[in-house]
Amino acid sequence: MMNDAPAIKRLGIPPYDWWNECLHGVARTEYHVTVYPQAIGMAASWDAPLLQKVASSISDEGRAIYNDAHRKGNYSIYHGLTYWTPNINIFRDPRWGRGQETYGEDPFLTGAMGKAFVRGLQGNDLHYLKAAACAKHFAVHSGPEKTRHSFDLDISTYDLWDTYLPAFRDLVVDAKVAGVMCAYNAFRTQPCCGNDLLMQSILRNKWHFKGYVTSDCGAVEDFYNFHKTHPNAKAAAIDAVFHGTDVECGNDAYVTLVQAVKEGTIPEKQLDVSLKRLFAIRLRLGLLDPEEKVPYSKITLDTLECNNHQQLAKQMSRESVVLLRNENNFLPLSPKLIKKIVIVGPNADNSTTLLGNYNGTPTSMPTPLQAIQKRIGNNAKLIYLKGADYTDPLNVDTISKWLSQAEGADVAVFIGGINPQLEGEELRISKEGFYGGDRTSIKLPAAQTSIMKEFVAKGIPVVLVTMTGSALAIPWEATHIPAIINAWYGGQYGGNAISDVLFGDYNPAGRLPVTFYASDSDLPPFESYNMEGRTYRYFRGKALYPFGYGLSFTHFTYSSLQLPMTYSIGSKPIKVKVTVTNDGKKNGEEVVQLYVSLLNKKIITPIAALKGFQRIYLKVGESKQVEFTINPIDLAYVNEKGLRTLSTGKVKISVGGCAPVATTAKMLPILSRTISITGYTRKAL
Repeated sequence: MMNDAPAIKRLGIPPYDWWNECLHGVARTEYHVTVYPQAIGMAASWDAPLLQKVASSISDEGRAIYNDAHRKGNYSIYHGLTYWTPNINIFRDPRWGRGQETYGEDPFLTGAMGKAFVRGLQGNDLHYLKAAACAKHFAVHSGPEKTRHSFDLDISTYDLWDTYLPAFRDLVVDAKVAGVMCAYNAFRTQPCCGNDLLMQSILRNKWHFKGYVTSDCGAVEDFYNFHKTHPNAKAAAIDAVFHGTDVECGNDAYVTLVQAVKEGTIPEKQLDVSLKRLFAIRLRLGLLDPEEKVPYSKITLDTLECNNHQQLAKQMSRESVVLLRNENNFLPLSPKLIKKIVIVGPNADNSTTLLGNYNGTPTSMPTPLQAIQKRIGNNAKLIYLKGADYTDPLNVDTISKWLSQAEGADVAVFIGGINPQLEGEELRISKEGFYGGDRTSIKLPAAQTSIMKEFVAKGIPVVLVTMTGSALAIPWEATHIPAIINAWYGGQYGGNAISDVLFGDYNPAGRLPVTFYASDSDLPPFESYNMEGRTYRYFRGKALYPFGYGLSFTHFTYSSLQLPMTYSIGSKPIKVKVTVTNDGKKNGEEVVQLYVSLLNKKIITPIAALKGFQRIYLKVGESKQVEFTINPIDLAYVNEKGLRTLSTGKVKISVGGCAPVATTAKMLPILSRTISITGYTRKAL
């Protein structure tokens, strides 16, 4: 019941370490593997079918590594098949450093992408799991990092069931995820790994979860070290086991269970409950069966970084790129017309930024600078101004020297943003705008803005490429820079994807999985988990770039929105149809999004809530009819008891290119219609 379970030689059971990671590729291993964009970047693709393929490729590589290591007798950490991925916490606040590991701020998008990842990772064999996914961190957990081991939350029942639990329910009930990781923090005075409501009432009893639960690493030790809810390790271990925490990732607590059984403070049969769950997972993975019986034992190391996986990485990196601004069609750049180009910024030649966190290591990983150099070849003079820092301003002499070198340039590409050494898990860092892994400000560091201002003042057109794992406030850039691309932490093909979009070799269609706010003043206190004023669903100000936003090099129109004017409770699901046309000048992709807004002012409900999306490809002049199905639960609200409830009233259905919320950005097409719900009121679903 420890993550590093020893061998039981008398039963022929080998050792096994439960701890492994594959957030966006198999992580922390000595093997070279395919590295995809960070999770938040893959969420920006809004392409669940592609993510399922990516996850399947990751588990192929994981199986190859396990098979090779197992045959060599290597049972050490990061070589098993139980991956503590995906992170489906809601990215409620852009200051959270680990938000990059999530699929964004919306429960529906998070659930859809999370289910795709789990299904791809675990495979579709009727008897065996290809790998075991783990939904984390259950359930109300998203910073601050500096207090994650000790803070206690008490949010409303509404927020719990409307925001924080839906994605976990999707993975547990619908996707049949094999594992769940409980969180460090406490919820309503009980640590999450020993929580009556979360672990027993909801996970085991309401959702009938049959898989295993692991603690976050050291979380059971937090019971007595930080939460002070238990007097010692033994008391903490006993309580965690009674609440269904089957594996402890840690060093001190569960070793006391032997003495606890001898003393009679916990019955041995209670440990058997956890042991059965754990060995059920090992059996489903085929770890105790002869190799010839397990179909996945035939996967070999030649699958690592194979051509198919490289193509998937290339596609996902491209699909993750979001074009935020493109005034007067400044992009794409034409290599034939550029005689001199300047590349500048702290992420221009930084391969570490491409990797994000919880990453593996690929054989090859061109930086944006290297990709751009290769793309333009000898057609133009390229000036790389090395040395720009993320937060420290340049001195006057350096700026003067840079401007002199850039004199006469046709364009300057500033590749900036932040990096995983500034935002991440419990980092030991304190710099302007960053502390402990979290951000103290969402503004693009002023040092970077000041450099761009110098170039603009010199009359040199600037393209801004931001690499980040979270939303950036860029109000000056949004009005003074003609073209802005957000490229996240793009994985091993991230540099190529940036170059491909800059020069028009790929038409971008990524969409924001988080709201880009205009300033820090738009945000409620970071420590508060109350959703009022947070995310596109409850923020009543004007977003700089709203959830679901993203531009293209072509233009799309929406027409012929079809849906009934009324819905009677108890009737069949509603069919929504809309026609999307590419009436621009380039082939491209559009992410068609459907939102529901309940207009009953007597109930608490989101301003708008995503309930469907499809990524489609359209040639120039082509039209497609896109169809969505709205089920009764999509029209329901969360009542005071946490139940999804249908009630009569008006509902607005919106279909378009982004969330139907207030924004200062260029408006994208949205069609809306108000319908009426009739029939019985307050019907719980």
